[in-house]
Amino acid sequence: MSRDDEGAPGPNRSEPQESGESQDPSLVHRIRRLVTTQPYGVLATHGGGQAYGSLVAFAFTEDLREAFFATPVATRKYQLLSQNDRIALVVDNRPEHADRMMDVEAITVTGRAREVPHGPDRVRGADRLVARHPQLRSFVAAESCALFRIEVVRFLHVTRFQEVRQWLPGDS
Repeated sequence: MSRDDEGAPGPNRSEPQESGESQDPSLVHRIRRLVTTQPYGVLATHGGGQAYGSLVAFAFTEDLREAFFATPVATRKYQLLSQNDRIALVVDNRPEHADRMMDVEAITVTGRAREVPHGPDRVRGADRLVARHPQLRSFVAAESCALFRIEVVRFLHVTRFQEVRQWLPGDS
C-alpha cells in the first residue's frame, strides 16, 4: 500500500505535514518505548457512517512495520474490520504521568488491519501476541477468535499536546 492510498502526505498531496517526516533515532526510540511499555491501545474503526473505538492488547514486530491483536469473530469490531480495513491505533502513557499532563506522549498508528488466516503466519503472530500478553493464550487459541495483522503505514508521535512528528517505518 502506498502512502497516498492511506492518505499520508506525499508528493501528490497538498496538505502540509505536521512537523515533517523524521528519521530521528530518538523519535524511533520514543515510539518503540511506547509500544513496548504500554500494553493496550484504542483501535479506531469505521463503518456505517460511524467511527468506533475499541480497547485492544497488541504486540509489534521488532521493525515496527506490523502489529497483532485478536478479537472474537462475533463482535462489531470484527464486522467493521471485515468491511473496512483502514484503522488507527492510539497508544499513550497517561498512567505514567497522571499529575503531569504536559509529559504525556501518544502515538497514532495508521494502516490496514487484515485477518491472518490459519497457517504459519498466524502461529507466528499469535506467538508474538501471547508472548507479550500470556493471559490471552486461551483466548487467542479459541476457534471463535480472529487474529489481525496491522500493516503500519505511519506513526504520528505527539508530545505536549501539540508537537507532532511523523515516522514512516518503510523509510528507515
